[in-house]
Amino acid sequence: MEFLVALLTTLIAIPILKPLAVKVGLVDVPNARKHHDGAVPLIGGIAIFLGTLSATLIAFPTDATVRLFLLSAALIVFLGMLDDKEDLPVRTRIVAQILIGGILVYGAGHYIHDLGNLLFLGDVDLGVFGTFFTIVAVIAAINAFNMTDGIDGLAGSLALNSFTAIAVLFYLSGNTNQAMLPVIIAFSVVPFLLFNLSLLPGKARKIFMGDAGSMFIGLSVIWMLTLGTQGENPSFRPVTALWLIAIPLMDMVAIVFRRLKKGQSPFKPDRDHLHHIFMRAGMTPKGALAIISIISIVLAAVGVVCDYYQVSESVMFCAFLVLFVVYNYSMMHVWKLLKFVRVIQRRNRIRRLRNIRRIRS
Repeated sequence: MEFLVALLTTLIAIPILKPLAVKVGLVDVPNARKHHDGAVPLIGGIAIFLGTLSATLIAFPTDATVRLFLLSAALIVFLGMLDDKEDLPVRTRIVAQILIGGILVYGAGHYIHDLGNLLFLGDVDLGVFGTFFTIVAVIAAINAFNMTDGIDGLAGSLALNSFTAIAVLFYLSGNTNQAMLPVIIAFSVVPFLLFNLSLLPGKARKIFMGDAGSMFIGLSVIWMLTLGTQGENPSFRPVTALWLIAIPLMDMVAIVFRRLKKGQSPFKPDRDHLHHIFMRAGMTPKGALAIISIISIVLAAVGVVCDYYQVSESVMFCAFLVLFVVYNYSMMHVWKLLKFVRVIQRRNRIRRLRNIRRIRS
């Protein structure tokens, strides 16, 4: 029932919000960095939040912690709407994200302090410093998903993968009640993807998620991970969380590292994200979406399986570090990879032309 409410609310909200967005100027227009056709309404995130809100109030009518989450989510969506419309300064966004993260951490009393046994030396417990760590994690998650929102369907697909994996882990641990919230959000994301990827019949016009959506997803993911990994009876281990958000996390850290190395602001927009690199290699946006989504599913599945079979936390952490080092090295030397790919593509084109000439002759 709740899942159907989430899906239908989002589906109904989108056509209602679209003309309102155009009227108030909440649209994304093409520029040197954004290559799309015409002004596209930035209402996907608002619709996803409305779907989540309606279904969550039905599923958890008296849960104070969930109410606090919805309050924080409403604030982050409002912040995203302002950023979509006015392009807020980076400092303003970060300060607001810190305050909103603080509402969850200090209001609900849930924060990340137990990191598990990461380096074969026993459990790492941050104690009171966990509150600071959690707020930093909130900012990181929000901006990680925000940075992935560069091609149609990517942020939504990565979110769908993460929420599904989190729900599976909750379910496997016996916490079926907690599994409901990530599933509700996942059902709210589905109608957005249908519009964003133009999968609906007829003349359903494209919409974008906007910063409101990517910020809401980032906040929701880190909150679900916090609830799942902390407390007396956690549903899964902290190191597993890294695998559930591997693509957004690695892409953000690698991008920030490269920008700082160049002496640039870590928040400076560019076209060096993973999806841009795939497209520079000759892939279409949908091809890049498919490949990145599959990689995300595989990595999340690795996390779920390793957690289920209780693979050593230290082994999982070291494996993730190796994965990240390989990823970062590849991104730093991507021009060599692109050159190799182009050489292969050129050889294949020449081979096809020769075959065509041979057939014609």
